[in-house]
Amino acid sequence: METRESEPSTRDRILIAAATMVSEDPGTRLSVRAVAARAGVSTGSLRHFFPTQRALMDEVAAGITGLVANKNDIEDTTVPAEGRLLACMQQVLSATGTGEQARDTWRRTFGTYLSSELNADAIDTYNALSAAGLRHIEHWLDVLEEEGALPPGDNAQRAAYLNVVLDGLSVARALPADAARIRSETDVLQHTISLLFHTAAPMPAGGSD
Repeated sequence: METRESEPSTRDRILIAAATMVSEDPGTRLSVRAVAARAGVSTGSLRHFFPTQRALMDEVAAGITGLVANKNDIEDTTVPAEGRLLACMQQVLSATGTGEQARDTWRRTFGTYLSSELNADAIDTYNALSAAGLRHIEHWLDVLEEEGALPPGDNAQRAAYLNVVLDGLSVARALPADAARIRSETDVLQHTISLLFHTAAPMPAGGSD
């Protein structure tokens, strides 16, 4: 007997439509009317699930980030903690691609956020995507710290550090490089992760005699 796959829920249709609009134009304005029209739902239905434009943008950003790096991978305790963090960071980098794909990614990024006058919608989109990415990385670190694998520390600060490393390596993927430089990417990630796991966190101010 032939079975039909279940149709996406109204909420999912809205998120898919909004994410598609952002992927097509990162500086697009996710207005209620435009997203509702793209999703084929009423504006009232959209506002039922997402009362504000910010709520919609935050959810879309979290969804896009989740597609790039699966949160479940960091919780797979059959893999050593440092190996899990390495795999998660490599997933993020893989979304950039290499060579021409990476150059196209960065051309679109620069075209949206650097080479033209920024509008409020582009700024909101960038901030939402950036914040979602940092929350994702911080989640990885929280999981590892709760396991006792990662020494206690400021995971928000650590996440910002890892994000800078990922940004740098992502740009490097777009530049002409020989095989040795590409292989060194893993070495950089492993060294960065090792610093987190094997460097003692600084003492809080006034915390020692």
